[in-house]
Amino acid sequence: MSAVRFRLSLQALALATAFGVAGSAAVLTPAPALAQAPTTNARGLPDFTDLVDLVGPSVVNIRTLERASARGGAEGGPDEEMLEFFRRFGIPIPPGVVPRGPRQGPPSDEARPRGVGSGFVLSADGFVMTNAHVVDGADEVIVTLTDKREFKARIVGADTRTDVAVVKIEATGLVPVKVGDINRLRVGEWVMAIGSPFGLENTVTAGIVSAKQRDTGDYLPFIQTDVAINPGNSGGPLINMRGEVVGINSQIYSRSGGFQGISFAIPIDEAVRVSNELRTSGRVTRGRIGVRIDQVSKEVAESLGMAQPKGALVRGVEPDSPAAKAGVEPGDIILKFDGKEIDKSVDLPRLVGNTKPGTRSAMTVLRRGSQRDLNIVVAELEPERPEARAAAPEPTPVPSSNAVQSLGLTLAELSADEAKALKVRGGVRVMGVTGPATRAGLREGDVIVAVANTEVSSVKDVEAALARLEKNKPVNLLLRRGEWAQYAVVRPQAR
Repeated sequence: MSAVRFRLSLQALALATAFGVAGSAAVLTPAPALAQAPTTNARGLPDFTDLVDLVGPSVVNIRTLERASARGGAEGGPDEEMLEFFRRFGIPIPPGVVPRGPRQGPPSDEARPRGVGSGFVLSADGFVMTNAHVVDGADEVIVTLTDKREFKARIVGADTRTDVAVVKIEATGLVPVKVGDINRLRVGEWVMAIGSPFGLENTVTAGIVSAKQRDTGDYLPFIQTDVAINPGNSGGPLINMRGEVVGINSQIYSRSGGFQGISFAIPIDEAVRVSNELRTSGRVTRGRIGVRIDQVSKEVAESLGMAQPKGALVRGVEPDSPAAKAGVEPGDIILKFDGKEIDKSVDLPRLVGNTKPGTRSAMTVLRRGSQRDLNIVVAELEPERPEARAAAPEPTPVPSSNAVQSLGLTLAELSADEAKALKVRGGVRVMGVTGPATRAGLREGDVIVAVANTEVSSVKDVEAALARLEKNKPVNLLLRRGEWAQYAVVRPQAR
């Protein structure tokens, strides 16, 4: 047999084996080593049928209505894109969905469809959890159970910061969900969602956990999944393979408005904590300390001698705030709050927000290379104050030394009135920026309050601080811009 025919026979054997075709006498018998090659048993795909039977009765459909007269004759109903979806795929338009069209006749107080969402039974006495954006602005909320019973719901409370809401229905025979342990949730494990995408009730989709602690908001580290989520799924449960709810489906990442493989869920432990406050008082109370923060960059961390970028950089401190009273200064890096380390800047508002107002907490800050421990009394979160701007008279530029020129800076002395307005002990004003300073993000009007972790009160102080540094090495500057502070790392021109 030729070499060509031998290769063809091996190919025929492989095809016959792959497709389960019986071999013929003309096909060569495989070598013993090939026949005894080990096989790998593929792990079977999960079966979600039992989970649907278990959790399905706890999932509800939520329709919201609005009074036309209350919205000045606003049109209700879905837009044309949603109706086109139903028409293209031959899906019946869900009950109660009315196409949006021009209003005719006099204004009416009739309730019109506003939106569709999902939710799930939190307790047997009728509390239902959903998203805040599902019920926001609704005049009426209608909850439909899987047994087709409908109830008019009362909005107990909604928290827009976490997008969690609780509504109450007067019903019997309710089946509450089982709440899971978010700490046991692992990246890569299977999860399932039940909801009403596009108003299609009790739709089941599944996927895996793509990531945990995904930072997409100030107060919540989201669960990222690839479970298919679409408009109408909002507020529905994310369920693990033990039939436990581990999250509330809340957001999708999309450039088209539809599902593109990335969805986000609110961790159930955070949602339950918020829901308990809503059920108790109808609102969520959060702590605040009155600082504006930013992430610590790698360059800033290296310039301050930090092993790695961590903590929250204080860019500004509100006057008379808890932080101001505790001695926090712009430029500080908050490393710990209440004994817990701040790994990323977004960790701080979550820790502070979850602290009861009036609590005295310990805080560790890094200030110009040295750590300090402060005590702070947390206040209650209130609306942000408008940013104030300090008036600055036109100062006179000071002739610059070679060291200052190598940074691309033109400086001027800071007057006592300017220092008082900015609430700083001293500093120098930036009158001009070129080259290195421009690339580092400095602007005319900035006030430099520290050079290489050394406070400066005059242009001479700046020159003295630069003279102590190694030539041509990056220099970290602590700036004030209006009321806010930030670091800049300037790489000087060779001199």
